[in-house]
Amino acid sequence: MRTEPNAASASAPEPGAAPASAPATAAAPDRQPSRTPESGSASGPESAPPPPPGGPGRRRRGPAVAAAAVLALLAGGYLLQLLGVLLPATAPVVAGAALGLLTESWLLTRGTALARGLSRAQLHHPVRQLLRDGLLLGGLARLEVLRPFAYAAWLLVAVLGCWAAHFVCQAVAGRVRRSRRLPVVTRNIDASALRIGTAPPALFGRYGSARLLACSALLTAGSAVTAVTDDARWGALTALGCWAVLLAGVAHLAFRLLPGRRPAGEEEVLAWLDGWLAAYKPTVGMYFSGGTASAYQANMWLSTLARLDGRPVIVLRERFMVQRIEATDIPVVCIPKVAHLMRLEHSGLAVLLHPANSGKTSHVLRIPTVKHAFINHGESDKLSSCNPYAKAYDEVWVAGPAARERYRLAGIGVRDEDVVEVGRPQLEPIRPYDGPPAPGAPVTVLYAPTWEGWTDDPGNTSLPLAGERIVAALLADPGVRLLYKPHPMTGSVDPAVKEADRRIREQIARAEARRRDRAYGPEGRDDAERTRARAELARHEAVLAELEGRGPGHGGDEAERMLRQHAGASPSAAAVREAVEAWEESHWRACDPAEHRVLAGQRPGIYSCFNQADLLVSDVSSVVSDYLSSEKPYAVVNTTGLPEEEFRAGFPTVSAATILTPEADGIPALLDSVRGASPDPLRTARTHLKAYLLGPDEPPSAVRFARAVEALRAEAEAHRVRHGRAVRADGPEPAAADSTGPEPAGPEGQPPAGASAEEDGAL
Repeated sequence: MRTEPNAASASAPEPGAAPASAPATAAAPDRQPSRTPESGSASGPESAPPPPPGGPGRRRRGPAVAAAAVLALLAGGYLLQLLGVLLPATAPVVAGAALGLLTESWLLTRGTALARGLSRAQLHHPVRQLLRDGLLLGGLARLEVLRPFAYAAWLLVAVLGCWAAHFVCQAVAGRVRRSRRLPVVTRNIDASALRIGTAPPALFGRYGSARLLACSALLTAGSAVTAVTDDARWGALTALGCWAVLLAGVAHLAFRLLPGRRPAGEEEVLAWLDGWLAAYKPTVGMYFSGGTASAYQANMWLSTLARLDGRPVIVLRERFMVQRIEATDIPVVCIPKVAHLMRLEHSGLAVLLHPANSGKTSHVLRIPTVKHAFINHGESDKLSSCNPYAKAYDEVWVAGPAARERYRLAGIGVRDEDVVEVGRPQLEPIRPYDGPPAPGAPVTVLYAPTWEGWTDDPGNTSLPLAGERIVAALLADPGVRLLYKPHPMTGSVDPAVKEADRRIREQIARAEARRRDRAYGPEGRDDAERTRARAELARHEAVLAELEGRGPGHGGDEAERMLRQHAGASPSAAAVREAVEAWEESHWRACDPAEHRVLAGQRPGIYSCFNQADLLVSDVSSVVSDYLSSEKPYAVVNTTGLPEEEFRAGFPTVSAATILTPEADGIPALLDSVRGASPDPLRTARTHLKAYLLGPDEPPSAVRFARAVEALRAEAEAHRVRHGRAVRADGPEPAAADSTGPEPAGPEGQPPAGASAEEDGAL
C-alpha cells in the first residue's frame, strides 16, 4: 500500500500551459453538484416539445400488453384443443395445436423475457408442449381416426420415443458441451494440438428449444393429416421419421464422448498453455475484465498495443469477451479461473496494462513478478477518472499534466512519482482544426452526450435535463447539420435517460423529414456523386460482412472458433482497419451534406465523427478531452446547477469551452462564432488546454507510450532478478490460496451472457 503524497510538494503546471483556474475541486466529493435546474424553465421557440401524453409510463405498458396477448394466445390454443376433444371436432384440435406452435415460435425468437417468466412459474417449454401433444392425441382418439390399429400403435410409440430421444439428446449434449468447455480460450494461437474438432450440429448440440419446436411442428403436421384423412399411417410415419432423426443425433453426440474423440482435458490444456507461454515469451500484455457492454474500453487500445516492440498478449477473464474484442493480430488468452491465472507468473510477462478497474483486477495484482500500469479508457473531470483503486497499480499512466494534477489534488494515495504522462496514442486519426466552414456550407454539429453513470449526480449526462432543448435549438437553425451519437451505455442504468434518448431520436427524424421535403419535395433527389458513393458503400459493406463473417465471433461454438481462427479464417487487423476506413469515407460521401443523422451503431466511429464536425456539444467526459486534440470549438452543457464560474473552476476540461445552460439559450451566438461571423475568443485557450490535457505534440504520444512500457519493463526485470535472489536465499514463498467462491462480476454488473446464450441448455 502506497503512502499518500504531500500535496504541498507537488509542482503546479507551468504558466500559460494550463488554464488560469486550478482544478481545486475536480475530485472533491464535497464539491459535487447539489442542486438541479428546474425542468420547466425552458421557454420560447428554442424549447423542446413536451413529451407525448402518458410519457414513458405509457411506453412501459407496451411490453405488458404484448405479454398479456401472448399468454392469451397460449391459453386460447389449449382451449381450442380442449373444445375439439369435447365436441369432438377436427378443426379446433388442429387449429389449437397450430396456434400453440406459432406462439411458441414467437416466445423462442422474440419473447425470451416472457419465456423465462413462464419457466420460473414451472411452466417450461417441455411442459407446455407435452400438454399440447396430449390434447392432440386425445383429440385424434376422440375423432376415431387412429386406424389401422397397427399404425396407431406405432404413432403412440413414436411420439413417446421422440420425447425420450429429446431428453436423452439434452443430457448427452450437455456432456458434449462440458467436454468442449476448455479451461482457457484463445485467439490467434494454434490450438490444433488440443483435438478440439468442429462443433456438433447446433440443433442437437446447443439449441434444445429449437429442436423441440421443430419436432413438435412435424408431429403436429403429421397428426393434422391423419385427422383430415382418417388414416393413422401419416402421423405414424412422420413420428417415426422424427424419432429416427433424433436417435441419429444422439448417436452422433455419443460418438464424440468416446475416449479418442474428446478434446484435451484440463491438465493437458494447461500444460499446452504453459508450453505456448514458454515458446512465445510475452513481454507486455493488456489485462481486461468487464461486462458485455464494456469491450470498447479494451478495443480502443488494440492499435497502440500492436505497435509496441516485443511480444504483446491480451489477457481476458470472461469467455464472452473473446468474441467482443475487435480484429487484432495480437494473441488473446482468456483465463477464467484464478488458479490458472497464476501461471502467468512464470511466463516471462513483465508488464500488464489495465484499461479499466474491475473486481477481478485484484486476482492478477498478486503476481509479484509483473508490473502493472493503469492506462484507463479515457480521461475526464469525473470522479471515475480519479478512482482510489488506482493506488493498487505500480504506475498510473495519464495523458498530460491535468490528470497528474487531478490525482495530486484528489489525495487518494497515488504518489506523484508513480504518475507517468504518455499522451493519448489513439488520437492520431483526428484531423486538426483548419478554420470555420466555407461560406454557405452547413455547420456540422456533433452532439455526443455521455451516459448517466452509476451515480445519480445531475451533471453526469445532459440528456434528461437539457438534451431535447439543445437538439431543438440546433435544429431551429436551417444552416446546421446535426449528428447525434449517444454513448453505447446510454440508458443502461436510468430508464429516464433511455426515454430521453428515444425522444431525441424521434425529434431528429422528424426534423430530417421536414428538411428533405423542403429541399427536394416528396420525391427526394440524389446527385450523381452520392449515387456513386452509395454504390461504393454497398461494396464496402459486402467486404466488411465477408471479413466479419470470417471473424472469431461467427459460426460454431467457443471451442471451434478457438480452433479455426488460427488457420487463416480470421481476417488480419490491417485488412479490417482498411475496410472500415473505406466504409467510413464512402459513408460520409453518400450522405447529404445537410442531412441530420442519428449515429448509434458501432460505425462510423467517434473519431470519424470528430473529423466531420465543426463543433462538438457534449458533457464532462473523455469525449471532450479527445476532441480537444483537434483544437476545434466545443461546448459543454452545465446541468450540475453550479454557477458558470464554479463549473469552470471545478472541471478544467471545460475551461476553453462555451458553457451551455439547460435552456440552450447560448446556441445562436455559439453558431455565429463557429461560422466566423463573430470572433472566436477561445482559440488560444483551446491550444493551451490541449497541451495541459494531452501533453506536448513532440515527442509523439506513441513514442512516449512505448518508452513508458520499456521503462516499466526494465523495472520489472530488475525486480524479477532481486525476487529470484530472495527466493533462492529464503526458499519459495507459499502459494496464494485460491478462492473457491464465485468470482466477482464485471464492472457492468452483468453475468457472462454470451456463453449462456451460445449454449442453450433450455429444454
